[in-house]
Amino acid sequence: MNPTISSIQDYAKLDPDSIINAVESRGYLSDARILALNSYENRVYQVGIEDDVPLIAKFYRPKRWSEQQILEEHHFSKELYDLDIPAVPPLYSDTQQSLFNHQGYRFSLYTRHGGRAPELTDMDHLYWLGKLMGRIHAIGKKQNFQYRPTLSIESFIHKPVAYILENNFIPALFKESYQAIVADILKHVESKYQQFPPELIRLHGDCHAGNILWTDKGPHFVDFDDSRNGPAIQDLWMLLSGERHEQEMQLREILEGYQEFCEFKLNELNLIEALRSMRIIHYAGWLAKRWDDPAFPRAFPWFNTESFWGEHILQLKEQLAILQEPPLQVYP
Repeated sequence: MNPTISSIQDYAKLDPDSIINAVESRGYLSDARILALNSYENRVYQVGIEDDVPLIAKFYRPKRWSEQQILEEHHFSKELYDLDIPAVPPLYSDTQQSLFNHQGYRFSLYTRHGGRAPELTDMDHLYWLGKLMGRIHAIGKKQNFQYRPTLSIESFIHKPVAYILENNFIPALFKESYQAIVADILKHVESKYQQFPPELIRLHGDCHAGNILWTDKGPHFVDFDDSRNGPAIQDLWMLLSGERHEQEMQLREILEGYQEFCEFKLNELNLIEALRSMRIIHYAGWLAKRWDDPAFPRAFPWFNTESFWGEHILQLKEQLAILQEPPLQVYP
């Protein structure tokens, strides 16, 4: 008898045979070539197919998302794809299924899309990305996710900090400093949200350069696994880099393209550093919460050391100073 989803806590039983058998359960014939791709939250593999192009098989981390939440993500990416927006949705079966089960693991299949990272210092690339993100958000505004979460202070600060402290990840040497700097950042983030409450829309949610693949035909967006409701600026600020004046130039180019398809509320610029602070804190909490997965200590050996926590606190102090600076300006 196959184990149930709830009985599996990790990926220990997801071996090559299980991966191939899962793909073949959907009617494909594998040539037994498997390439593990760079993913830690889920497990993602390129699987060779006899006399055809390889497929991408994504095995969802047990208990992270409910079935309803996964299907909402699938429907959003397919909605974009059906409107000729270059998002990569899962493959649907003849019966319109996109989420499958094999030996207790939920998985989906995707066509393989290659490409390189966009050049985020190239103004033409940024303008193009801005136009596409404007189209994505114009669709995202039509309705909110019903089951997927909201990017909130609770989920990105309160919960990860509580997990870190309750599970004794912070060395005693740094515990007081960590609590103090998080409290200061929290005060500023809450103030920003109170002054500039954002409109919540459906987002990609994790729109960094690694989730955008560029080809000669332009970009396409992959990995909507972190899709959630949140402010539009969340999908834009991670495209910025460099000094303040450079970020302002980049942002102007992005918004010029964006506003061809979707209105942007300039008061959301006040949330950029609040969202960056939330991401920094959440990232440490994410590593802590996944530390019992053997893949994480291998991939992030520097985490959970005194050196890491000392540098993390220093990063938060630097971020606190930035939080108190004026927001980026996009118009002279």
